[in-house]
Amino acid sequence: MAVALFLVIVIGVLALIGLASSVRIVQQFEHGIVFRFGQVQRGGQLRPGAVRRPGLTFILPIVERMQKVNQQTVTMGVPAQEGITQDNVSVRVDAVVYFRVVDPVKAIVNVQNYGYAVSTVAQTSLRSIIGQSDMQELLGEREKINARLRGIIDNITQDPWGILIERVEIKDVSLPEGMKRSMARQAEAERERRARIITADGEFQASKRLAAAAEIMSQDPAALQLRLLQTVVEVSAEKNSTLVMPLPVEILRFFERAAGGSLSAQAGDAQPRTNLSERLAKAEQDLAKATEEAPPMGSVEDVPPVLGLDEPQRRDEEDAPELTRPERPRGIAGAAKPEEGADGSPSRE
Repeated sequence: MAVALFLVIVIGVLALIGLASSVRIVQQFEHGIVFRFGQVQRGGQLRPGAVRRPGLTFILPIVERMQKVNQQTVTMGVPAQEGITQDNVSVRVDAVVYFRVVDPVKAIVNVQNYGYAVSTVAQTSLRSIIGQSDMQELLGEREKINARLRGIIDNITQDPWGILIERVEIKDVSLPEGMKRSMARQAEAERERRARIITADGEFQASKRLAAAAEIMSQDPAALQLRLLQTVVEVSAEKNSTLVMPLPVEILRFFERAAGGSLSAQAGDAQPRTNLSERLAKAEQDLAKATEEAPPMGSVEDVPPVLGLDEPQRRDEEDAPELTRPERPRGIAGAAKPEEGADGSPSRE
């Protein structure tokens, strides 16, 4: 009786142990891969019940073994890789890879430690991208580089390993100190160029505004006087100890008129201001009128000598020998010859 009771107790304990070893709980973010006698596939096909869904599940002790696969998105940092870009610049680039398992059977059967495998592929792909790109692309076209890097890694991992690369991001691009200084000088020169262009453009626009203002103020002298008084008020508002008072042009004109200035200048001040085209047209009319009213010119002998033009020629003729000196009448035909002095030279009385 005691032996039978002992056997029952032993069988019950073994049953409890077997039941405990056969019960498995699969989490919501996991999938369970059950190996029966070390096999998941049978005849090239996936064995029924080989993949267990989340929840409570049972396996046969000793016969079956279950391995859980996490299907959450994994964030893995890629160690910084040093390389030389296409334009021969040494850079150091590090990145981040986001991936998850989409086929747990492939991730367990086809690759050992798929996390390490993805990290190795990401490092080699990053080195390849550095060699195929130039520095400007690495710094300014991050999205393009990320897409290319993701395509290379995903092409290697998705079909054979059942791992989907969701996103790849380049974290930082480290440049040599010399290259940083060169880029800083280039950026400073570019900003200086833009500043000079903006300053020149502002001066050009200001000059046009000042020219227009001067044209408007020149039509009315009182406007210039008002502007002068406004400038004096602005200077005096600064509480300066020295006040510079410019002399208005109207005062000088007043003294000129009081001193008996030229009538033509007074008449010019009284006349209304005309533009350049009107003045040119008036000058052409006066010239044409003077040409019509001028008397016809006579012969060359009728032209009186011109002071300053004929005297040099006259001295040349006096210095020439008697045989070569031309004899021609001077002055107006029919006029009396000037009296000669004792030395034969004409009298200057």
